[in-house]
Amino acid sequence: MDKINRFLDRSKNSRPDINANTEIYVQLKPFRLPLILVVLLMMIGTFGYMAFSGFNLMDAFYQAGMTFTTVGFTEVAEITPAGRIFTVAFIFAGFCAFTFSLGIVIETFKKGYLINAIRERNMISKIARLKHHFVICHHNIYTIELSKQFRENHIPFVVIDNDPNFNEIAKEHKYPYYIQGEPHVELSLLKAHLSSAKGVIALSSSIADNIAIVATVRLYEKELEIDTPYFIMTSTDNESDAEKLKKLGADSVILPSKLAAQKLSAISVRPDMENILDKFLYKKDTLIDIEEIEVPEHSWVRFKRIKETHLRDMTNANIVGIENENGSFIAMPNGDVVIGTNSKLLVIGTAKGIMLTRKLIQNRYKPQEFKYV
Repeated sequence: MDKINRFLDRSKNSRPDINANTEIYVQLKPFRLPLILVVLLMMIGTFGYMAFSGFNLMDAFYQAGMTFTTVGFTEVAEITPAGRIFTVAFIFAGFCAFTFSLGIVIETFKKGYLINAIRERNMISKIARLKHHFVICHHNIYTIELSKQFRENHIPFVVIDNDPNFNEIAKEHKYPYYIQGEPHVELSLLKAHLSSAKGVIALSSSIADNIAIVATVRLYEKELEIDTPYFIMTSTDNESDAEKLKKLGADSVILPSKLAAQKLSAISVRPDMENILDKFLYKKDTLIDIEEIEVPEHSWVRFKRIKETHLRDMTNANIVGIENENGSFIAMPNGDVVIGTNSKLLVIGTAKGIMLTRKLIQNRYKPQEFKYV
């Protein structure tokens, strides 16, 4: 069964990281006073009929219930004059309690907090089923475009934003999973099931918010003591802020203005290359793909020349770049270049060829196909 779950990429624990019923209990607090009034008045009515009309406990409780609810079905026994005066007073007291309680109930539902809490609990339960998803912090134009790409490529994601009308915004932009709250607060990240997430993308226009998100995620990561660290990506328009974010723990910092300038420069020099990346790299179901594959310490390709591995012959994918452990990059390496430990290989080819290349590189032993090449 464990093998089947791993094959289906299912999480063993689909419970939320936080108790989603806590907020509902908070919103139900206003209903405590009406319930107390009902119980108190029923007790007063029961003991009143026992004292003024001599009813036994069961008859007194039955009479108090019919009088309190103004049903007036019948009198279980003859009521004394003192009992009738008590009945009139009890009816007025019940009517006042009912009116007061109805006002509280209407006001609670009118505010919408209880409905929102129930809706959020249902959403948290759905998010708890996700695994290897991305948590996108803050809604903006980048989030809208990123969500479209993720949906097209079937990448699960959760969007967090503190806009009071985020429920309507999420439905408008077809966010399948979303949380209304402050993205840098641990509570919001827990609602997004961070423990099973693959990474976090912070897209706030404020550097302070992005720093808070990075710091919160890294601290939570240490508490969980997970084997694979979260991949954290963020954005900024300032080079110095980018350096700060990287030092604090961000894996990748995107500068939108710089990317736009680079693309404009490339298009101005080579107008015919405008849609190459969009066509082959950023669009799903394309014939060509490119990926960076890291060489683990146990890989059989370590300390071998590229031509000795015969990866090209086995997978039909090409190594077009190698980044060594010291950070130096070799573009279009020839067959005599040696593959070192923790090197990163830039591989281009079909999606199937790249997947097979990654599998071969991560193997500890030389593949059987090697001797037929």
